[in-house]
Amino acid sequence: MPSRGTGSARWTRAVAAATLLTVALAGCTSGGKASTSDASGTVELTMLTFETPNLPASLWDSAIARVSQKVPGVKIKKLVTPNVDRTTYAKQLASSGQLPDVMIAVNPQGFAEGGQLAEFGKDELKDFASPESGAINGKIYQLPTNAQPQSLLYYNKADFTKAGITAPPKTWADFLAACAKLKAAGITPIAVGGGGQDTFASMYTWVGTVGTDVYLADPDFSKQIRDGSKTFADPLFVKATDKVAQLAKLGYLDKQGTSRSYADHEKAFRAGSAAMYPMGSWFATSADNDKPKFDVGVFPWPSDDGKAVVPNLTGGGLSVSAKADNVDLAKKFALEWTKDKETSDAFTRADGTFNTVAGYQPPADMGPLFKATLALYNQAVKDGTVTPALSIEQGDNGLPADLTVPVQQIAVELLNGKSDAQAAVAKLDKEYAALK
Repeated sequence: MPSRGTGSARWTRAVAAATLLTVALAGCTSGGKASTSDASGTVELTMLTFETPNLPASLWDSAIARVSQKVPGVKIKKLVTPNVDRTTYAKQLASSGQLPDVMIAVNPQGFAEGGQLAEFGKDELKDFASPESGAINGKIYQLPTNAQPQSLLYYNKADFTKAGITAPPKTWADFLAACAKLKAAGITPIAVGGGGQDTFASMYTWVGTVGTDVYLADPDFSKQIRDGSKTFADPLFVKATDKVAQLAKLGYLDKQGTSRSYADHEKAFRAGSAAMYPMGSWFATSADNDKPKFDVGVFPWPSDDGKAVVPNLTGGGLSVSAKADNVDLAKKFALEWTKDKETSDAFTRADGTFNTVAGYQPPADMGPLFKATLALYNQAVKDGTVTPALSIEQGDNGLPADLTVPVQQIAVELLNGKSDAQAAVAKLDKEYAALK
């Protein structure tokens, strides 16, 4: 589930932002610098993971055991983040000298510029389809392993039929018309989330509108924010933000959803809380593996002109601490993890990841919703309409990682109707100025 400064003030700010995790930390295994070598020469390395309804402990444990067998001399000690905010948690560990030796899906910005991550060389990246994805100052610090489309609209086909909607909308005007029909039929049009510490789930409407209205038209928008040539008050960004506020004002959002955790958010959609569920590709495998009581379809976030735009994160792979007891061994484990077909298949089945190791093919028996989702992504790749995803952009084209949580909190305010586009943009500019 986003320039990362390297000064002590920035790290202090990151730790302060994560104080809500302090209690959880007290009960968690910590480490990173606990790497040891036993009498046989086996090196123990810590690996930071995370668990979700799709990715339970058993999946991680089996993958770690399997890949460890392919890397003689390594023993992995698993760490688990107390929630899905892996980057903030990793920063908190780093601030006390406990940065894990291996990390998965932790945003490398800030860590990389601070010299805390090992660089992967060209030869190590030769098997990746997008070897330069997520580059920071031209260097790769996180294996560009997975593509995960964001803000796809999964929908209840029965609700669409009841409301008289004969086909998924392609344009924004058609989308608003469909929402109006659903509301008139007594059906809440759009499910939203973001309760508790799962504020990331609030982002998917905003990610969709920014992808279609901003990043497709101006792929360098984030870079221009960072170099100061643009602000979030740019007309394109205001327009995209106003669309989210418009959905709230028209009563098309399930406002109760912003109090739900991510897991409860999905459960509510499965129970019929709303007709449409803006989410990432991981929901496709969730629905295929545990089918709801209704048929689910999927379509891209609607754009003004009907282009099928797919916001996407290509990254989320493994990074290695530059201070690991054995950096070479840690990198070897990370590479073996990425290239192990059984592990890749397990995560594809569980979390809908599109593995970007060259030549990888997902299991042939993947479910219909996964295949439909993959087809949308592949078509967008072909059409050149894949864009970054707001707040989790990668590398030199990314917004500051420390901006991620404030963006999510502002998104909740938009969904609740407590903010409008102008107020949200002004607050976002203020947050960004504070980070600089």
